[in-house]
Amino acid sequence: MGKLNDVNTNDIGAAVGMGCQTMCSIFNADDNDIPFFGSFVRPQAELKFSQAHSESHVPGRHLNALLNAEAALGVSLDEECIDKHRQAAFFSYSGAVPLPLNRDRIDGPLSNFIPHNIREGFHALYPLVAYRNCARSLELADQSIAAIFAHWDAVTGWDKGHLEGKLGLQCHDSTFITGLARTIGPLVKLYRSSGLKTALELALVLANKTLEEFFTEEGRYYRETFGTHTHSVTCVMSSLAQLADLKGDMQLLDRVRTFYDNGLWDIRDRLGWVIENAGDGSDPDRGEVNNTGDIVETALILGRWGYGQYYEDAERILRGHLLPAQLRDVSFIEEPANPAGEDGKRDMARRHQGAFGFPAPYGHAPLDADFIKFNMDIVGGSVGSLCEVYREMVRSDQAGHWVNLFFDCQTPELAVESPYTHPALSVRVKKAGPLFVRLPSWVDPKTVQVRGTDETPRLSNGYLFIAQPPLNRPLVFDFPLAEEEIVLQHRTREIRARLRGDEVVAMDNFGAELTFFDSLD
Repeated sequence: MGKLNDVNTNDIGAAVGMGCQTMCSIFNADDNDIPFFGSFVRPQAELKFSQAHSESHVPGRHLNALLNAEAALGVSLDEECIDKHRQAAFFSYSGAVPLPLNRDRIDGPLSNFIPHNIREGFHALYPLVAYRNCARSLELADQSIAAIFAHWDAVTGWDKGHLEGKLGLQCHDSTFITGLARTIGPLVKLYRSSGLKTALELALVLANKTLEEFFTEEGRYYRETFGTHTHSVTCVMSSLAQLADLKGDMQLLDRVRTFYDNGLWDIRDRLGWVIENAGDGSDPDRGEVNNTGDIVETALILGRWGYGQYYEDAERILRGHLLPAQLRDVSFIEEPANPAGEDGKRDMARRHQGAFGFPAPYGHAPLDADFIKFNMDIVGGSVGSLCEVYREMVRSDQAGHWVNLFFDCQTPELAVESPYTHPALSVRVKKAGPLFVRLPSWVDPKTVQVRGTDETPRLSNGYLFIAQPPLNRPLVFDFPLAEEEIVLQHRTREIRARLRGDEVVAMDNFGAELTFFDSLD
């Protein structure tokens, strides 16, 4: 099977809605509705329990995405789905210490402590506080922060003697970046939503260590100290950007920008694809989509603070990789034999539709991979990032109205028609205020034809500025979507891609199956 059916890479809402359906379909009926983590569609389709990530990891990714989708886009949620994720998260905190723990087996005790999952634990608790006013979640978050301060030190690390010897846990090693540093982002969200001061205190302690030892002024990526798990690298970068945004800290934001412009390129390509694992023996084209989402979230924050060029990077990433990588056409998934009636082998095609996973830039099946999987935590990370895109693609503030990304959208202040789905970019201002419309670098400002106003637009920091746009009348910005060919540099191959504006229309696929785009001949 070659190219899959075309998908609409202009509809953020449809992608979020489908992802929400996926996240509500992966509870394991054979495990008290604890969500599945592992997911394969080839060579055999199945959903799997994970002794490292099921109850401690998946609920956080999914609650963060689901409740933000409800808040940002008005997605209607099945409250039973939220409750199942909530109960799974609470279960993971019910062991010997108020930290997210896992079982070795479905009927086993909570015995595995993996610092990597603390981020996801807080990602479960903060949205329940923010969007469900859940007192139990806030209490658990406070207890969990106290437990971290009691059992972890910035110099000596975790007190394994107590955790293993006194509490009987199995402590799994990790670097600081693949472990506790990941927690900065959800701690910022927890503080924003609840005002819990210890959340900000812990975030600052972790950020100080991160900046002193890892995200240094040079902006380099050292895999020996960072670790090879690239999602941890990108989510810590995004976390630092969130902290800078909270504090209005331009020095911290510039540190993030330095890494974005330098070390990040060791693991990403020009469309925002990120290698899943940076180790020497890793598949060269196997990516991970929620890594890509972290880059987009970071770019949105940088753009909002005046670095408008990062919006262009975000738009190209969204159209060129993140949105195409959502699994919508599931016609190739075969139902496995299931004589025992296992829930993890039931209804595989439907339960995978809307998922995100580990694609190559050109499709779902990297050439060097022996299998295709869509681990179910990744749909949460990806959808969560799309919610942030939806919030930021247009924005209204004290300065006026901002059109940052060219997606079709409607807000109380603006209505935007995308040049990718209409003859030209059209903006209708519904409430009085100045208008700023971002111009991509591939557009010559002198060639833009503006219709619907007698005012001559001014160019300001990459935006066309109209001081007094007419109300409830379309302003049309007419410019061609420039075509260009770019080359993605991967470890073992170069991959050519043809772009129309920031949208990929064709790409080398080397005869791979399940591809996103037409082949570039």
